[in-house]
Amino acid sequence: MDRIKGRILCVDDHKDTREMLTAILGLEGYQVSQANGIDDGLCAANADNFDLILLDWVLKDGSGIELCRMISKAGVTTPILFYSGIADRSELEEAMRAGAQGFLMKPVDIDDLLQSVSRVVGNGGGRRQSMSSSR
Repeated sequence: MDRIKGRILCVDDHKDTREMLTAILGLEGYQVSQANGIDDGLCAANADNFDLILLDWVLKDGSGIELCRMISKAGVTTPILFYSGIADRSELEEAMRAGAQGFLMKPVDIDDLLQSVSRVVGNGGGRRQSMSSSR
């Protein structure tokens, strides 16, 4: 079996999106865990050592911004990339202020997704670093 490139937590309230991201990233050698809301996402982020958290803006029980802030407040330093259809510049800036390292717009080109994930995970994962928004 090939070596795992990194461990990713995907937090999205849409099962189809979680499954699609899990399949795409799994084919590239990433191990992906899923959560569908704030409670599940915070529990997983606190309990496990991920290299990256992919986070949707709108969740069934609140916003991704809330979860991003909760993760930071809990002392979890895993890099966070938002993956969302939210396109307003002020919301992109809010995500970055909340602790995110980047923002991918839905629908994202698969190559852009894989490059962004590789950039974060390949730069050490598990530690936050700056990354400009993709798109």
